[in-house]
Amino acid sequence: MNKEIKTGTTTIGLIAKNAVVLAADMKASMGHLSYDEETQKIYKISKKLGLTIAGSVGDALTIVRFLRTQAKLFHIEREVEMTPKAAATLLSNVLNSNRFYPFMCQFILGGLNKKPTFFDLDPSGGLLERKKYAVTGSGTEIALSVLDNFFKDGLEVEDAIKVAIKAIEAAKRRDNYSGGFAVRVMVITDKGIEEKVVKDIKKYLN
Repeated sequence: MNKEIKTGTTTIGLIAKNAVVLAADMKASMGHLSYDEETQKIYKISKKLGLTIAGSVGDALTIVRFLRTQAKLFHIEREVEMTPKAAATLLSNVLNSNRFYPFMCQFILGGLNKKPTFFDLDPSGGLLERKKYAVTGSGTEIALSVLDNFFKDGLEVEDAIKVAIKAIEAAKRRDNYSGGFAVRVMVITDKGIEEKVVKDIKKYLN
């Protein structure tokens, strides 16, 4: 019988100057095995919405497909993009309605609606808007300690990326279920979404 593939994971969302920065490690596990070192854990939902995943890969990808479809329908029906709050509220309702047979995932959903906004959500639909930063996954405690020390309000985007990568790398060193060959980063601004896979970590850790 196949074991479920999970992303033990460290994912991060933080507010930068006029941007939301999302970051994640790239390791996936299957039981006690390190199953994949290049797993995608950040997904584009619409032109200005992104989502990080932690937990069961199958459950998370179901949510990604659902949100993408709903965001497209929202745009078609209203001729405007779905806002981060609307998407987060919708996702919260879906997760809560399935709480007895839950989607075993945590999410960080971020984007722009005049200003950078993001939320974190738990498997039962708990929804919190975050004003500075949030972390999900098995590396949460380690990454939070880094963010507590290095995050500042009004960070420029490049500085915010450096802080996010520093937190991910700290979790990768100490959390057995976080890892991978690189760190994936998504930057959401008023111009849209930029995605990158950062393999040359050293220049961000100086």
